[in-house]
Amino acid sequence: MAIRKIREMGDEVLTKPCKEVTKMTLRTKILIDDMLDTMYEAYGVGLAAPQVGILKRIVVIDVGEGPIVLVNPEIIETSGEQTGEEGCLSVPGKSGQVTRPDYVKVRALNEEMEEIELEGEGLLARAFCHEIDHLDGKLYVDLVEGELHDVNYEEPEDGEEV
Repeated sequence: MAIRKIREMGDEVLTKPCKEVTKMTLRTKILIDDMLDTMYEAYGVGLAAPQVGILKRIVVIDVGEGPIVLVNPEIIETSGEQTGEEGCLSVPGKSGQVTRPDYVKVRALNEEMEEIELEGEGLLARAFCHEIDHLDGKLYVDLVEGELHDVNYEEPEDGEEV
């Protein structure tokens, strides 16, 4: 597994729509493993392939309940509304208020290219929307209500849990 460089706002790869994945190859499996490693290394809850420079419709998410891999995901149902702080590994040190659906149902393929449907509420619903936006070349900063603001992440003290 490898940690890949996370592309940052201003990199044009983040503005391009991604291509569908038509078959699971060894290279794609390695990409998925690298994306998970990269997301965990950066303390993120989600990462989309274009954030590591690959224009494929793949996202990985982990909101604390274990990793989710979505290939060619699409949102098929939403309801409710939530407004909250949102940040992005491609926009380091910044966050802003974004309104998203509170419930989201997605259809996607898993790593075995089998169709799956997943439902999420709260943070998971937000992550589904945020990461799928990346696949269409959209960044959350376009949805921010008001201004982006700086986020100061405290470095953990020696022996402190992150």
